[in-house]
Amino acid sequence: MFVSLGCDKNLVDSEMMLGMLYDAGMEITNDEDEADAVVVNTCCFILDAKEESINALIEYGELKKNGKCRALIACGCLAQRYKDEIHEQIPEVDAVIGTAAFDQLTEVLNAVLEKHPKDAMADIDTTLVCGKRRVSTTGGYYAYLKIAEGCDKRCTYCIIPKVRGSYRSVPMETLLAEAAKLAESGVRELILVAQETTVYGKDIYGKKSLPRLLEELCKIEELQWIRILYCYPEEIDDELIAVIQKEPKICHYLDIPIQHSEDYILQRMGRRTNRLDLIRIISQLRNAVPDICLRTTLITGFPGETKELFEGLKNFVSDMRFDRLGVFPYSAEEDTIAAGLPDQIPEEEKNRRRDVIMELQQQIAFDKAKGMLGQVVDVIVEGTIPDENLLVARSYMDAPGVDGLVFIEDAPQLMSGTVAKVLITDSDDYDLIGGLVDEFTE
Repeated sequence: MFVSLGCDKNLVDSEMMLGMLYDAGMEITNDEDEADAVVVNTCCFILDAKEESINALIEYGELKKNGKCRALIACGCLAQRYKDEIHEQIPEVDAVIGTAAFDQLTEVLNAVLEKHPKDAMADIDTTLVCGKRRVSTTGGYYAYLKIAEGCDKRCTYCIIPKVRGSYRSVPMETLLAEAAKLAESGVRELILVAQETTVYGKDIYGKKSLPRLLEELCKIEELQWIRILYCYPEEIDDELIAVIQKEPKICHYLDIPIQHSEDYILQRMGRRTNRLDLIRIISQLRNAVPDICLRTTLITGFPGETKELFEGLKNFVSDMRFDRLGVFPYSAEEDTIAAGLPDQIPEEEKNRRRDVIMELQQQIAFDKAKGMLGQVVDVIVEGTIPDENLLVARSYMDAPGVDGLVFIEDAPQLMSGTVAKVLITDSDDYDLIGGLVDEFTE
């Protein structure tokens, strides 16, 4: 049994590990009572993710006492960061595999089953596991392509460089081969992910190479959509914008995690933009690509966020009117600079400020959804609701799992992954409702 927790980047690792297990002749089950072994790919980005991972290890550890399970393996970020603590506090875990060593999974698993448990760790600043066969867990028509590992930004609140290492780009030829295989298997939407996608290639090609990678990916005939996530705003340049404008397969959608708007907080966070930079970049994107959908994430209650600075953030959200926005209360992570900063904010207040921003953004999102009435948008079909004679789809403005849906009324049965045009006739909070207006492509 395999359990994948955390982000979409972790999911790519999980899919590669599943491929390794299948290649080793192992059978994957979703029935925990039938599993001889359980592998948990963990996360530790914020406190909630850490607790979810710990609880999962404890839960599946019970299977060793009361079930068929003979092996429990922890891998991923929590395993990398807390190897010794996991062994000490969750003795049911037989082996720990670090973030740069998951290619040793089958070796470690066999050793545990043979009663010779061992851990697997590797240098997170140099070792890069990529190009392995993957087993899709996303339904087959969309997939994530992890184009790099690690991060060099060193934001003061973030633990990622300590568990994922420095920024290492995956060679372009490896990515193109992987993308071609995914497309041949039925993937129609490719979603580019990394801790930061915008500096792809700078470490191995001497310059930012995301635009060139995008151009090459667009040549893969079977791919219909290419979506870009995790673009740091300061790295968005004219060359990247020009490729988005030029290539019809690239969704007019960018995820640009800004985290805050006020200069004092951005400086404390170790971010490399200020309020004026953010306004300029957002305006540049909207002027160049008028129908672009911008998603961002914010942190409330960062140390030193006064009431006045929070009001500044509220005003920024009101003025910028992001199409999609997520908010997280600040989570103080040990071994980060921010955790030791003065002027920490009480948990209750951090959560209250999150709720205020989300309520503000909710109204913006609802207004934007209503503003879509009468427009024709590109969608990709996800499935059906047979009892209601509805197709479920996502527009180019909606990334899977985090954004809204489009419900298509009175439509013929279409395969998941079919791209179509829909006239929007109504909205329901974050979701849109409409009907097919044109031919579609599978």
